[in-house]
Amino acid sequence: MKKILFVCLGNICRSAAANGIMESIVTREGLQHSVEVDSAGTYGGHAGDLPDYRMRAAAATRGYNLTHRARRITEEDFYLFDYIIVMDDNNYESVSRLAPERKYLEKVYRFVEFCTKHDNWSYVPDPYYEGREGFELVLDLLEDGCEGVLNQVKKELAE
Repeated sequence: MKKILFVCLGNICRSAAANGIMESIVTREGLQHSVEVDSAGTYGGHAGDLPDYRMRAAAATRGYNLTHRARRITEEDFYLFDYIIVMDDNNYESVSRLAPERKYLEKVYRFVEFCTKHDNWSYVPDPYYEGREGFELVLDLLEDGCEGVLNQVKKELAE
């Protein structure tokens, strides 16, 4: 079993959408018993909330139903997850400071490391203050990177 945690600031846009997209891909590939997906935020102010309505609407047009409830990342997540995948450098710094020991930093990745079609991006931008195009761009990046994450996980599961 491989466990993946996606992390952004509030867990209502980027990481929540990555969670939904990855769950969809895992189901498509028939790997529900081998891969577990969750998401969290570095900020807990949206805990318990559904993803932002604009992200849910944009994702729905692509066939994704985003139902995850926001939560804040905890120190325990470092023990539970194999991959902790962050959306930007601020998330990376916040998550790194939360690691219980330095060895757990090996689990922390930047999401764009897994992108193959959008490899010119250094981070996944926060669409919260953007228009519809911002949400569409983020979904494009997330679909690309989630396929890359799955390819990595499938290699590890095969070993």
